[in-house]
Amino acid sequence: MPADRHALIVIDLQADFCPGGALAVSEGDAIVGRVNALMAQAGTVVLTQDWHPAGHASFASSHPGRAPFETVAMPYGPQVLWPDHCVQGTPGAAFHPALDTTRAAAIIRKGMSPGIDSYSAFFENDRTTPTGLAGWLRERGIARLSFAGLATDYCVAWSALDAVREGFAAEVILPACRAIDLGGSLAAALGALAAAGVAIREDDR
Repeated sequence: MPADRHALIVIDLQADFCPGGALAVSEGDAIVGRVNALMAQAGTVVLTQDWHPAGHASFASSHPGRAPFETVAMPYGPQVLWPDHCVQGTPGAAFHPALDTTRAAAIIRKGMSPGIDSYSAFFENDRTTPTGLAGWLRERGIARLSFAGLATDYCVAWSALDAVREGFAAEVILPACRAIDLGGSLAAALGALAAAGVAIREDDR
């Protein structure tokens, strides 16, 4: 398949998801060099960026008496409550400083609606409100997507699953991802990806 029909989607490689951040993924910063190398080889690069307004409904601080990592029922389904993170315009929402953002053809910001979270690069968590990414890719004739970034078991997995639902071929490059692994979430995500036909790459070359 020609290189220009392939895109690398880099998910949420932001300061708050890296060590020292508000919602740090273990070794989240260890993948930056790998991701930069992958971007240098990709025909098209898209970055996603968690971009929450202050007081977002997914924050535990917005639910008195609730603690981070508890799950609550929201109108769109179960929602894990997170520490405040990736608030618009804050240092934690910025991309990791070593990430080579110059390769990005587009940046998709997600989680901007105050009342609904958005794990996927394609849809908010109601599973119906689109980000516009699918149309952007189709207009460029892109058919095959590779995913890297944070976190494997949440935003990377949800994005790859939606990519397949939208008719794209999708793979997750595991060495260029890191997981939260909350209550077995990594194993569950990998199982769901395999069942949906998402390829799991064990190398990053």
